[in-house]
Amino acid sequence: MQDELFFLLFFFSLSAEPVDVLKALEFHNSPEGVSRTAGFCTNRRDSKGSDVAYRVSKTAQLSAPTKQLYPGGDFPEDFSILMTVKPKKGIQSFLLSVYNEQGIQQVGVEVGRSPVFLFEDQNGKPAPEDYPLFRTVNIADGKWHRVAISVEKQSVTMIVDCNKKTTKPLERSDKTVVDTNGITVFGTRILDEEVFEGEIQQLLIIADPRAAYDYCEHYSPDCDSPVPNAAQAQDPQVDEVSNQSCITRFIAR
Repeated sequence: MQDELFFLLFFFSLSAEPVDVLKALEFHNSPEGVSRTAGFCTNRRDSKGSDVAYRVSKTAQLSAPTKQLYPGGDFPEDFSILMTVKPKKGIQSFLLSVYNEQGIQQVGVEVGRSPVFLFEDQNGKPAPEDYPLFRTVNIADGKWHRVAISVEKQSVTMIVDCNKKTTKPLERSDKTVVDTNGITVFGTRILDEEVFEGEIQQLLIIADPRAAYDYCEHYSPDCDSPVPNAAQAQDPQVDEVSNQSCITRFIAR
């Protein structure tokens, strides 16, 4: 019975197809400031070498219309953000920022010595002073980390390296809406001086808050396991607007 329940939970988790942010932002085409490098595992089982990751420098300017990530127009109300990342030691910067059509940041993940999860719904909730701050977590120590964030109802849980779990309240509205008519920015916030530097192997958004709890099993497993099919997200729908021109046009509105 327990095996059947596990299978059902796993099946429904995988049925929420991941949005691969790195693919949508065309990391595989090595835009300016991005280069390929060895990833989390230098010798993964059943592979011909190391995992593939990307080294990001401060010159990188990566953004895309959010519709490119969500062509159907619906950003999930409850979701998981999954990442395998190695920030530069001592850094504190936004890794992911999702803006609405008016230029207001709705979703954000700040990585560093004290990670922050930013969320602002259509009613302006929660207030900036109530954004979840994870003071006891440091992922800017120059090492690889697997970080999974589960957003469900009025709470957000961060799971670091498969075992360190911290839950914070998220004082948002009962029915939240994230506008997908704006842009998604990687590595910074609009007009922010702090930019992400480091390496990243995976950045997924999944419309299932339970996926965060299975990240190290089904999406980014240990090096003695092969890469599962679940880690391979869909090919992005490429917009005619280039990534670098997207943020420039958005600011100029």
